[in-house]
Amino acid sequence: MKLQGKTAIITGGGRDIGRAVALKLAAEGANIAINYFASSAGADATVEEIKAAGGKAFALQGDLNTQEGVDALVGKTVEEFGSVDVLVNNSGGLIARKTFAEMSLEHWNNVMSLNVTSTFLMIKAVGPHMKTGTIVNLASQAARDGGGPGSVAYAASKGAVMTMTRGLAKELGPDVRVNGLCPGMIDTDFHNIHTPDAARRGYEANAPVKRQGLPEDVANLVLFLACDDSAFITGTNVDINGGMLFS
Repeated sequence: MKLQGKTAIITGGGRDIGRAVALKLAAEGANIAINYFASSAGADATVEEIKAAGGKAFALQGDLNTQEGVDALVGKTVEEFGSVDVLVNNSGGLIARKTFAEMSLEHWNNVMSLNVTSTFLMIKAVGPHMKTGTIVNLASQAARDGGGPGSVAYAASKGAVMTMTRGLAKELGPDVRVNGLCPGMIDTDFHNIHTPDAARRGYEANAPVKRQGLPEDVANLVLFLACDDSAFITGTNVDINGGMLFS
């Protein structure tokens, strides 16, 4: 197993990409700590599935925009498993589509906090407990191309995550590797909520692979970046979009 005896924190691990990542890393032997904000049923079901397969896991509700929420998650992880070896910063979101003209400062700050500040706080908190290991940050194709209508704040926040990834790879290496992912259209609640169905069908028609991505597609790539198979890769932001954007 590629992560036998390792401990992984997955933020936003109660559904979609986070859930798929938790199950994938657990299947490779990792102890799993899941953070969730509202998806309690999904988080609990994920934990139960991991335990049923013989793994170790827990889920903890918390707001990772706050120091208290971050400290509680990292503290419980270290208490339960002794260390942190893998951090997957998956929590985040668009909140709402707003054009730049209609966007308030409050909306801008909320999106930045959700996607950038939470990542900053989590990496700061695991630092003392991660002597060696890997960090995988979830950015977005929106950070490459500016995103769809009404997503300037989201795209800018994910661009910040990409740049943070590069800087931290230099600062934390060689002991800790830091990489990012830039998913395109993945079949998740994010797009169920924020993307019209016609746009999703258009994506499927135009993508070279002729489909949307699946959470499991992203989880496979997270596993690669989290384990020693990618030992010579750090500071990268890997595109995973079915061939819709080449960078």
